[in-house]
Amino acid sequence: MDFDFSFYLFLATVITGIIWGGYLLFLKSQGQAFDEKNEPVLVEYARSFFPIVLIVLMLRSFIAEPFRIPSGSMMPTLLVGDFILVNKFTYGIRLPVINKKIIAMNEPQRGDIVVFRFPKEPSIDYIKRVIGLPGDKVVYKNKQLTVNDLPVEQVSMGRYQGVGQGEDMTGAEELLENLTGIEHSILIRNGVASIEFSHVVPKGSYFVMGDNRDNSNDSRYWGYVPEANLVGKAFFIWMSWDWQDKGVGISRIGTLLK
Repeated sequence: MDFDFSFYLFLATVITGIIWGGYLLFLKSQGQAFDEKNEPVLVEYARSFFPIVLIVLMLRSFIAEPFRIPSGSMMPTLLVGDFILVNKFTYGIRLPVINKKIIAMNEPQRGDIVVFRFPKEPSIDYIKRVIGLPGDKVVYKNKQLTVNDLPVEQVSMGRYQGVGQGEDMTGAEELLENLTGIEHSILIRNGVASIEFSHVVPKGSYFVMGDNRDNSNDSRYWGYVPEANLVGKAFFIWMSWDWQDKGVGISRIGTLLK
């Protein structure tokens, strides 16, 4: 079990609930009515915080969870400093902490931007784009992606102009990629060596890649994402702050991801 923020949030909910509920049961056993003026300080704090942490736990576990983008691996779709919301129920309802799926819903589709627990170190969350579904044959050669023997269409958009912490990507080639109907921009650095491969995605797993193809630690290097590691689907940028420029990216706020 990974003791992440969800665990501590769950623990806080349990502890405050036990303190408050236990005090009410004690009063009932003594035949006394609840009186805010006479309650112990510890009980007062527990009563105040219990509904707050419970609501946060429920929202974060079953509805949506915020994440901050720490690297440029998903440029130009996501920039360093973007704050996103991740839909927690689109791929099924999971219990907090133990991450056990209790209600099955949709399955990831090619082109989805997903947050998942890194298979090599599950305490760390990664974000990438789904390229291959279970059973898909995925080939990457000469920086051209092929899925099930069909080359993925790419149209050049010219040279990319990076900003802020992503300024070092200036000069990379920006391509509009059509992944089975999902159009999104990717970055390629011509002249930079890239790993080549041919894989058939195993059952219950997904092949993921970053949109910044020559600057992404993804399935090309460490393998597949098991279905059990999925956290949710990224769908919205609610804030963008570039620490280098020390400014808010107003134009990015409210962007729907695809």
